[in-house]
Amino acid sequence: MSSGAGTTVAAESADATVSATVASAAATAQQEPIFQDINAEQAGELVEIESACMSCFKTGITRLLPTKIPFFREVVLMSFKCEHCGYMNNEMQSASEIQKNGVRIELDVQKPSDLNRRVVRSDNSSISIPEVELEIPVQSQKGEVTTVEGIIERTIAGLSQDQEKRRIDHPTEATSIDAFIDRLRQLKLLKKPFRLLLEDISGNSFIENPLAPASDPQLKVGHFTRTQAQNEQLGLYDQNHEEQNLLKPIAEGEWNIENLHGEVLQFATNCPNCQVPCETNMKLTNIPHFKEVVIMATVCSSCGHKTNEVKSGGGIEPEGVRFKVRIASKEDLTRDVLKSETCSLSIPELDMDVGPNALCGRFTTIEGLLVAMREQLDGTLFHDSADEPSKRNLERFLDTFDNVLKLQQVITLVLEDPAGNTYVQSLTDNDEADDKLTVERYERSFEDNEELGLNDMKTENYEKDA
Repeated sequence: MSSGAGTTVAAESADATVSATVASAAATAQQEPIFQDINAEQAGELVEIESACMSCFKTGITRLLPTKIPFFREVVLMSFKCEHCGYMNNEMQSASEIQKNGVRIELDVQKPSDLNRRVVRSDNSSISIPEVELEIPVQSQKGEVTTVEGIIERTIAGLSQDQEKRRIDHPTEATSIDAFIDRLRQLKLLKKPFRLLLEDISGNSFIENPLAPASDPQLKVGHFTRTQAQNEQLGLYDQNHEEQNLLKPIAEGEWNIENLHGEVLQFATNCPNCQVPCETNMKLTNIPHFKEVVIMATVCSSCGHKTNEVKSGGGIEPEGVRFKVRIASKEDLTRDVLKSETCSLSIPELDMDVGPNALCGRFTTIEGLLVAMREQLDGTLFHDSADEPSKRNLERFLDTFDNVLKLQQVITLVLEDPAGNTYVQSLTDNDEADDKLTVERYERSFEDNEELGLNDMKTENYEKDA
């Protein structure tokens, strides 16, 4: 089993293909159930798909197996292996619906055979061992099929990561972690019994009962009603419940636009990388010589993933705007740029066009924008399953792009925004366009208005139609 922090694109690709896999299996084998009990003869029913390895970025294989765990329910097992670097990753996802109640399971681990009990964990489960004060919170690890010993081993592997570096930079913390790892290793020796507590708010976790269908005196299973916060964590909302209104009215006069300036507002969200609950910070600010914008930033305290985005604080302008920036010196790379989410980019000298959805709205510099464009081109999407001629063409293009960043080739960067919410800094004192900057205002086409949703928007006499 690999660490939760090492979850690969293979697992994410598998998520998107599970439903297609199940539908295909139903069409080709109507006589056989899709989810069958685990047995040794089931290997021929594996589904294999090519996926990108996050270790070496070459192509590996993800294997999907819909199966049924005895005395439990249906799951989809996913296993990834890269033949190039040997990286492996395993994951389990529940194929069942969210249960009506959460489940709480307590296992008394008393003998070596208890360490080999199978454990099925969903993403929404938490685990604790009170004897060593170990707690693994909800959504901190991906779902898996493992054993009691496997849970302890995975925890040890996660804590051991970067210990060598930690011993140099933070020796006190490293010593404490080493002592805790020793306590976990003592659990596997079973010098004294311990309890494993598993709680799953979705109700889709399970610990094996070797005496099934008879009851197991060492295993206690209970169910509980989820709280409102836990339902929200699973994406379950009661529209009739007063507390479930996501958008609540603000009393008149309670907040005005002046109070919002300088205030950093926070709202709960999930990390786009590891799905752990975190906070997004939002602030309304003024861009000099332009307009108000909303800056949003998210930093995940669990995996360290960072995102930032800028959205216009005003409406759509009467006309679209097109900026042409000649980039020939280092000074040109330092211009401030506000790129909205509706702005597309192009470099005519390189025959390169980047649509508005490729890069989100951001406030950066010309250099930052070019670096972001290069990172998009050099992303794993272009390396995954690409043939050799395509890879060579991409490498040549990236070399040319590097020459642009080194100012060895002069280019023109064109930013076109039909909504008119993009801004490029002028290098003159009076904020007029300088000799390397061209600003054009233009009337939007019907297609531009359709893309922005303006053709169907009615702002006058709409009460009559209602």
